[in-house]
Amino acid sequence: MKYVIDTSVDIKTFVQEQDSSKALRLRNEYHNRVHELTAPDIFPTEMCNVLMILERSGKIKPGDADVFFRQFLSQLPPLVAGIPLLPRALEIAKQFRQTVYDCLYIALAEREACELVTADDKLVKAVQPTLPFVVSLSSLP
Repeated sequence: MKYVIDTSVDIKTFVQEQDSSKALRLRNEYHNRVHELTAPDIFPTEMCNVLMILERSGKIKPGDADVFFRQFLSQLPPLVAGIPLLPRALEIAKQFRQTVYDCLYIALAEREACELVTADDKLVKAVQPTLPFVVSLSSLP
């Protein structure tokens, strides 16, 4: 099965949070070729930013942002150019009053006819009734 994943899922492979075990399993299954993963090309930028914020706030140790980001880059799934997805992402963002950043992932999942797995429950609640392919990480087995 193919999935689009977002930063809210992948960060859980580096920082112990609720559903980290599910994020790790998804990542391990990708490495074992059970699933395909993909993301828009904004994915590394968002991950780098989240890691910096976690380090600044003391949620990860000084220097861990650099270490985790290098690890992240070494196991990156294939990335898809975001610019062609932006018109659809903008439509979705307007319709559901969400950020274009989040809707870029939705637009990619829609185009690839696969599920977007996210740990952003607010996003899931906002769009899932209309876009059922947006699923919560917590809903995975």
